[in-house]
Amino acid sequence: ELKCPRIHLMAGRFPTGAKREAASTEMEATFIENLKYAADILKQENLIGLLEPINNQISDPNYFLTTPQQAAAILEKVGRPSLKLQLDIFHCQIMNGNLTQNLKTYFPIIGHIQIAQVPERHEPDSPGELNFHYLFQLLESMNYSGYIGCEYKPKGKFYFMQTGRTVLYEIDYC
Repeated sequence: ELKCPRIHLMAGRFPTGAKREAASTEMEATFIENLKYAADILKQENLIGLLEPINNQISDPNYFLTTPQQAAAILEKVGRPSLKLQLDIFHCQIMNGNLTQNLKTYFPIIGHIQIAQVPERHEPDSPGELNFHYLFQLLESMNYSGYIGCEYKPKGKFYFMQTGRTVLYEIDYC
């Protein structure tokens, strides 16, 4: 038994050669139908399914679910409490920016948060656009009690193991 109460439910990719606009309606309908089915099973197992928007600018140009707005709209259409938003700060910054407002807006439906520095998706304490000290303080002020996952591309061998924890220790998160 994994004892992992949250499962990332992938949204899928547009078929090769498909036009995003033309395929979106059908893909959304299929995704919603699948989510309703999965949500009922997740509820029986006391698990939470997570929807993660993945940017289509850098990471995957063919991924279906790309913004927190789109994910929130789908979650509302599905209407099951066993489904939540997995907000990856990296993807959110690429697609939307304004992380403070996005965190505040989607806080009620967030089930998990992931972090990585923008633009290279390196460790949180590497140089980049994001001020994690501020973001962690914001989450603390909002009483976020969930986990924060680190999903990044290491700059070098063991870089985060040596220095990445510093960012959390400096602001009393470890």
